[in-house]
Amino acid sequence: MGLPILSAAYMARIESSTPEETARDRKIGKRSRSRTTRPANSYAAGAETTESAIDVDARAAARGERRQRTRRAAQLIDTTMAVKTYSWISLWFLITAPVIAWDVGYCFMRPRSMEGGDLHWLWSPYSIYQRVYGIPALEEGDGFTNAQSLMNVLETLMNLFYLYTAHVSEWPAAPLIGFTAASLTLAKTILYLGAEYFCNYCAVGHNSLYDLTVYWLIPNGFWIVVPTLIVWQLGKDLVGSLNLAHAASVKAASGKKN
Repeated sequence: MGLPILSAAYMARIESSTPEETARDRKIGKRSRSRTTRPANSYAAGAETTESAIDVDARAAARGERRQRTRRAAQLIDTTMAVKTYSWISLWFLITAPVIAWDVGYCFMRPRSMEGGDLHWLWSPYSIYQRVYGIPALEEGDGFTNAQSLMNVLETLMNLFYLYTAHVSEWPAAPLIGFTAASLTLAKTILYLGAEYFCNYCAVGHNSLYDLTVYWLIPNGFWIVVPTLIVWQLGKDLVGSLNLAHAASVKAASGKKN
């Protein structure tokens, strides 16, 4: 193969060039070749860098979404567990507290609180109930009356604690306290009536039907009906709060997994 034919002008320029100009031309030729022959792997590296940046952004967005889910779930739990109060429940607990204290005092202070006692003037309306219940239980040393009075004290303290936690401190556990207190009152009243029934009305059987209805059945009926309604209402609220809190916790957990 023959050598390529070079023009006379090109040959003359080469011959007339100085060594410095020749070296400069060689450097310019190398730089131009390096620009035009950039390796393909440099473009691949750039593409990988872009993809990794996109992945980082996607992961950051996913973390932000999970945090938002967790925050919304926590807000839902806080809203769910907020104390919900009812005026009729609060009024019942508030009004019955002094009534129960008065009854407890009469029972604990017998016989001084009974007719003929030096403190009877504090409980003069109880003369009716002294005839309704009689005094055989006191004479026989039956401790049931004072035992149920002690239960009344505990229930009343719980009722007042419910009022404080529901209306003052707004503690989320307040409905549970009210539910428990009303359940104790309901159970104790049913026990009291059941004891009379199974002993063949041994303490109140001497009364007429009118006295038994007006002074025994109706008053005790209030202590069954109202606590039952309280147990139903607060129990329904507790179940609803637990269901919503469970749903919120499951949602938050699923957000963390994702």
